[in-house]
Amino acid sequence: QVQLKESGGGSVQAGGSLTLSCAASGRTLSNYALGWYRQTPGKERGLVASLNRSGTTPYYAFSVKGRFIISTDNAKNTLYLQMNSLKPEDTALYYCAADPDHLSRLGPRPDVGSWGQGTQVTVSS
Repeated sequence: QVQLKESGGGSVQAGGSLTLSCAASGRTLSNYALGWYRQTPGKERGLVASLNRSGTTPYYAFSVKGRFIISTDNAKNTLYLQMNSLKPEDTALYYCAADPDHLSRLGPRPDVGSWGQGTQVTVSS
């Protein structure tokens, strides 16, 4: 399984931007479906954005469409989430995930998929 490590979280004022990175090791990310999820206390982890294995069909949750961009850099074996026009409701713990086939709304398949450890994003009003 691929190992994932997020970075780039932090605190920002509403309207600002942050870019999250998810560095992979052990496997090549281009062989995986990739995604970003987020979770707030007391709520289930939810899918924010994802890319299919070919990287041709991005998905965005309605709440972030037009503000967030998911992308990869195969040379760096890294997944990114560019977050613009941030809102206080974007405050959450953000996780990257990978699955050799597909990602569901709940995440990668437990037996073959991977999660990162999470990075906190806090947006103040």
